[in-house]
Amino acid sequence: MNQKRVVVVGGSAGGMSFATRYRRLNQKDSIIILERGPYVSYANCGLPYYISQEIPSREDLFVVDQDVLINRFKLDLKTEHEVVSLDSKKKVIHCMHHGKPLDIPYDMCVLSPGAKPFDLKISGSETHPALFTLRNVEDVDRIVDSLQSNHLKHAVVMGAGFIGLEIVENLVRKGLTVSVVEKSSQVLPPLDVEMAQALHQTLIAQGVKVYINHSVVSMDASSCVLDDGTRLQADLVLSCVGVVPDTQFAKQSGIICGMREGIVVDHRYQTNLDSVYALGDACITQQFSSKKDALIPLASPANRQGRHLADILSGKSKERTLTLGTSILRLFNLSAASTGLNEKQLEGQAYEVFHLSANDHAGYFPGATPILLKVLFDPKTHLILGAQAIGEKGVDKRIDVIATAIKANMKVNELQDLELAYAPPFGSAKDIVNMAGYVAENILDKTTHRIHWNALETLQQEGAYLLDVRNDEERAELGYIIGSHHCPLDALRTHLHTFPKDQCIIVYCQSSARSYNAECILRDAGFNVMNMDGSFGLYRLIRPDRIVMDGSL
Repeated sequence: MNQKRVVVVGGSAGGMSFATRYRRLNQKDSIIILERGPYVSYANCGLPYYISQEIPSREDLFVVDQDVLINRFKLDLKTEHEVVSLDSKKKVIHCMHHGKPLDIPYDMCVLSPGAKPFDLKISGSETHPALFTLRNVEDVDRIVDSLQSNHLKHAVVMGAGFIGLEIVENLVRKGLTVSVVEKSSQVLPPLDVEMAQALHQTLIAQGVKVYINHSVVSMDASSCVLDDGTRLQADLVLSCVGVVPDTQFAKQSGIICGMREGIVVDHRYQTNLDSVYALGDACITQQFSSKKDALIPLASPANRQGRHLADILSGKSKERTLTLGTSILRLFNLSAASTGLNEKQLEGQAYEVFHLSANDHAGYFPGATPILLKVLFDPKTHLILGAQAIGEKGVDKRIDVIATAIKANMKVNELQDLELAYAPPFGSAKDIVNMAGYVAENILDKTTHRIHWNALETLQQEGAYLLDVRNDEERAELGYIIGSHHCPLDALRTHLHTFPKDQCIIVYCQSSARSYNAECILRDAGFNVMNMDGSFGLYRLIRPDRIVMDGSL
């Protein structure tokens, strides 16, 4: 077999995953890595944590030492080589290296250029001495140097997505006063609005000033000005408003690009050019549940795609897999994770949704903390479409389990039969994932009739009777929904004669579990009753303005 010359453009997650897997399968071929920057195989996702020194050593950011890549994997690393274009007819890549043009021939070319920060055109931005984006090691070096040498006190972070919020946390840990500005109506837009509220409240509790529905329109050397005229002190500005595929050279080379300039590939990752392939953040993939084109700039899919493509080019019978977009964020003491589709992505489609909450492990074992879980599913096929969870602990485990269930095409009610590891320090005999299956079964069997949080106020105005079935202490200590009546669940049977038969009764508790019991009792007694999805635990997150805190019953 003739020795092939394989050229990889991009030395980060997808490119290096491809190169090392391909080497294991092909010991004789030549593998050349072209990287624009001075480093390869570094931990992009760890960069925000180096800002606060939670990752204390800069060397820890490098996943694999360059000597290992050269000696163990026999990779020809060409750093500081910027690809300008490629000629698919001559099979040559045109580069610039320290200002000098250089041509690199190839038999197969793999493009993994990644995504670059979205370039905001803001008036006066050129005058700010400490305006940064965060993409690579060189960027984090500049940020850390600025923090160490200039005694900065006030930071503005533009964008409250994953990277923006990670940077916010680490700047707060570094001792700065931080403001975050987000153009949309919530922080972390990939979550649905009610699930994002816990993150919003956590930011405020940590002293972060949050400006949603706003954007920075101008800045000078020491401040940022918002679209409503608000001026924020800003010794340091981080632009984290999203990323776009870094594909300018690809387009100039005749490679077809689609949504937001992402590279279009087929089921074998091949572009429209012969022997030219693409993967990672710059590449259009398909979302697993919707089967629609999507850009999902996450490290895990990029790594998987690199391995898949190495297998394909080594003759293994594989095809491109679809992507769920499973992701997670730590924000101070809170975690937020999601997988699959959210309600914004499902707009215009038929879907069912429910919320529930339960402790991360057995409540009688010390240290238990609550998890709020949201599940979306198809009302016809009963397939799980997506899930979101927030909590202090155990969020990753639950979303990972549901992501696996989605990939296995499990039906939502089948979650109840999953056998999950249990001991009191780790979980509950009925895990919240199992509980989600029980709730789904009740919905499908129509043994429960629910209302959602966003319908409650209107139903109350139309005359619905809102009944709180929590105990006295909960109502006094945690507050209650305005206009609600109160009867603890265990007293319900003896007070049935006090409830109206001519009104719809809406029951709520803390998590919807006890209120489901109340729903069963009341329905059997002939009442028109509905259970409030997510109950008080969810409602106070999204509508704190309708919570009464007066210590009364």
